[in-house]
Amino acid sequence: MALAVLRSRALSGMSAPEVTVEVHLASGLPAFTLVGLPDTEVKEARERVRAAIQNCGFEFPQRRITVNLAPADLPKESGRFDLPIALGILIASGQLKAKNLDAYEFAGELALSGELRAIRGTLAMCAAMRRDVHTAVNTNSAKQRSFVLPAQSAPEAALIHDMHILPAATLLQVCAHLAGREMLAAYGVSPAPTEVFYPDLSEVKGQAPAKRVLEVAASGAHSLLMSGPPGAGKSMLAQRLPGLLPPMTANEALESAAVHSLAGLFAIEKWSHRAFRSPHHTSSSVALVGGGSSPRPGEISLAHYGILFLDELPEFARSVLEALREPLESGVIHVSRAARRAEFPARFQLVAAMNPCPCGFLGDALGKCRCTPDQVARYRSKLSGPFLDRIDLMLDIPAVSESELSARGTGETSAVVQARVTSTRAIQTQRQGKPNAMLTPDEIDLHAAPDAAGAALLKQAMAKLSLSARGYHRILKVARTLADMAGEKQVSSPDIAEAIQYRRGLSS
Repeated sequence: MALAVLRSRALSGMSAPEVTVEVHLASGLPAFTLVGLPDTEVKEARERVRAAIQNCGFEFPQRRITVNLAPADLPKESGRFDLPIALGILIASGQLKAKNLDAYEFAGELALSGELRAIRGTLAMCAAMRRDVHTAVNTNSAKQRSFVLPAQSAPEAALIHDMHILPAATLLQVCAHLAGREMLAAYGVSPAPTEVFYPDLSEVKGQAPAKRVLEVAASGAHSLLMSGPPGAGKSMLAQRLPGLLPPMTANEALESAAVHSLAGLFAIEKWSHRAFRSPHHTSSSVALVGGGSSPRPGEISLAHYGILFLDELPEFARSVLEALREPLESGVIHVSRAARRAEFPARFQLVAAMNPCPCGFLGDALGKCRCTPDQVARYRSKLSGPFLDRIDLMLDIPAVSESELSARGTGETSAVVQARVTSTRAIQTQRQGKPNAMLTPDEIDLHAAPDAAGAALLKQAMAKLSLSARGYHRILKVARTLADMAGEKQVSSPDIAEAIQYRRGLSS
C-alpha cells in the first residue's frame, strides 16, 4: 500500500479554502477513481494526468488509484488539481522521492505534454494562503510553505506581498525540484506601475452642466443617470468618468484584480486601472450580478472600484435592474444556489444613460418626436420608483449645437479635474474614511447637517417633491460633496439647492 498527501486550494466565491489531495495506490485491477465532490473539469484530470506522466518519461502505474480531495463536502472545479494529483501518483508509486511535502502547496493545469498552464483565481488562492499562515497557531512549518504555480500565473501571484512563489513551466521541473536535483527559482518580481490612459474630458465639446455633474459624481462616488436625445454625448461623458476618479490605492487595486482573476480576465498590464464595464442591454441578471451552478462574479463585481455603465437603461429587463438595488447600497452581492453560496464585492459606481422617449427625440425643437404620451409613460415605467430612488444625480443632456461642435475644444482636461476630485476625496477620507455616497444615516447627521437656511429649503423640497427618506438622505450626501468641492465645512443653502436640482428627476 502506498499513500501520498499534498496540499492545494479550491475556490469558493472570493475565498480559497485549503484542499488536501490524497493519492492511494493499491493492488487490484487498474482503475483511476476521483472522489471528493469533483466536477466534470476535475474528473477529466484522469486523462490529462495519465498523458502528462507518460510524456514526461514516467510510467503510469497499472494499479488501483484512488484520489481523494478533502474536505469531501466542498465542491471542486477547474483543472488546478492536475499538478498535485500527478505528483501524488509519482510519489505514491515510488518514482519520485520527495520530502517535506507539507512545506508546499501546488496548483496547475497540465497539458498532455506535461507543460503547466495558467489557472484562474491565483490571487484569491495566494491571499488565502498568506492569511492562513498569519493566523496559524503553530507557524514553524507554515512560514516555510511555498506555492508552486505555473510560470504564467507567477506575475499575478507576486501581487501578494510576503509570498514565496515557485514558478514552473513543466511537470518535470517540479519533480526535479522536489527530488533536490534542480531547484526552482523563487519569483520576486513586483509589477511595475503602468501609465493609465483614459479618454480625455477635453474632447467633449459643450455640455458644461454635464461636466459639472460628472465632477460631482466623481468627487463623492455618486450614481448618475443621464437622459438625452441620440448623439448628445451621454456615452462619451460616461467613458471619461474613470479618468476623473482618484488613482486606485494598493488595496483597491488588489481587490479589483482578485475579482478579475476569479473570472479569468485579469491581465497584469491592467493593474491599478479602474474598470469600465458596459454590458449590453440584453444581459441576464446572472451575467450582471453573478451566479451559475459554480458561482462566478458578474458585471457589478467586475466593476468593483470602477464604473458600471448601463446604456439604453429602459431596454434592460426590469428584473435585471431590480437585482441592482441591494448591491447599490451594500457594496456586496450574495449569490445563493441550492448547493453553493458565494459573496462577491460590488462597490461599483453606477452611471446610466437613456433616451427621453422610445424614439429619442421628445422635446426636440423641430418636432421630430412622434411618440404618444402613453408610449412615453410605458417606456419610462420600465424604471421602478425604488430603483430610481437609489440614484443620486439625474440630469437632462441637451443636444449639442452646431456652433459648439465647430468650435475648437478649450475645455478642461481630465488631469485638471482629477486633481480637484482627488483633493475633494482626501477631505472625505480624512473626515469619515470613505466617500460621501457611502455615508450611513448617523454619519449624515454628524457630517452633513445643513445650516438653518438649508434645512428650511430641504423641508420645502420634501413637501413639494414628495421625497422619500432615502431621497432626503441622498440630497444631503450630494450637498455634502458640493460643500467639500467648495472647501466649506458646513452644508449651506446653495449646496442644498443644487443637490435638489439634481434630485428633481428627468423632465417630461
